[in-house]
Amino acid sequence: MPAIHQADEVYRNALILATLAKKMRVPSYATEHVPEKIGSFIPELAALCKGTMRKTQFSACPEGLVDLLTSKAPAGNARSLPKHLQKNNQDSERPSIVIAGVEAHVCLLQTALDLLNDEMEVWVVTDACGSRTERNRDAAFDRLAGNGAELVTTEMVVFEWLEGAENEHFKFALDLIK
Repeated sequence: MPAIHQADEVYRNALILATLAKKMRVPSYATEHVPEKIGSFIPELAALCKGTMRKTQFSACPEGLVDLLTSKAPAGNARSLPKHLQKNNQDSERPSIVIAGVEAHVCLLQTALDLLNDEMEVWVVTDACGSRTERNRDAAFDRLAGNGAELVTTEMVVFEWLEGAENEHFKFALDLIK
């Protein structure tokens, strides 16, 4: 993280997402790429996730991420976003994945592209993603958008998860954002 452009903002937004996901029981998982060489996943974030998957491939999918996501999904609407926000409401079996992380132009990009190829809705939280350079991060966003990923922000995800001010977690979420 010390080498990531705008690392503090990326971390803060990832922490907001992980905290609210845990509170709202939205399943969340972490991946870490060769931690013995480049460092472990941030412990404070890992503590909010259901688990951390170690990987050596840039994409987490060849090492079991899709199986992890689909086998742990709760019965019924297992989507990360409310049903009314799905692109294709007729396809009730197509899961949506909210993804954030570093490095956006390598691991996150390749994982998201694989998830898209596996027919999943991929929502990339742009302000919770980073790379060492702004140029690499932005190039990843361009490529992801061109391949069908939805580019969103932390607040967009927060309020879409809540759906309305009557949600029991609304005040908690507002406090997180502020």
